[in-house]
Amino acid sequence: MDEDLDRTLDAVGPRLKQLRLRRNITLTDLAEETGISASTLSRLEAGLRRPTLEQMLPLARAHGVTIDELVDAPLTGDPRINLRPIAAGDGATILPLTRRPGGIQAYKFVLPAGDDERVPDLRTHEGYDWVYVLNGTLRLVLGDEDLILRPGEAAEFDTRTPHWFGATSSGPVEFLSLVGRQGERAHVRATPKPEARG
Repeated sequence: MDEDLDRTLDAVGPRLKQLRLRRNITLTDLAEETGISASTLSRLEAGLRRPTLEQMLPLARAHGVTIDELVDAPLTGDPRINLRPIAAGDGATILPLTRRPGGIQAYKFVLPAGDDERVPDLRTHEGYDWVYVLNGTLRLVLGDEDLILRPGEAAEFDTRTPHWFGATSSGPVEFLSLVGRQGERAHVRATPKPEARG
């Protein structure tokens, strides 16, 4: 049992480094996000120090993963609840937030810093998408429009419109995406009734 625990804890350092590099941030950036000194973060990533629970909580939050994912705990219980991040080939991480048949599906995307000169590869598919930027700057190309969305900004569109998402050279971006079947839209606000004039 102790050997398993040792192996699990020894694997945390490389995983922390991989998560940080995937987000394309420095130790100093991560120190500002977590309140953990850059030197301590460096020792954790190098495996020279084992993380405490007090350190793992802000690290998991900063990287957008659970503590189970941070220590690579085995899956238990209902697989629909244990949603694991999906690593894309371009350095992006996609975290499924829902997994149920039908209905609107929710995802969190973490994209590394991009190349502003990149020519987007626009795609189309059936459905409807709503995106909301959490951190960073998102470049959204929708047909002929080239949009820049910042934290707190959202966009919604029919996915039959050619589209592409990417981060800018200013750094990584984190955003939520709600994707529904064709004709199924997210309700983002209620329209207030006009006031009666007397």
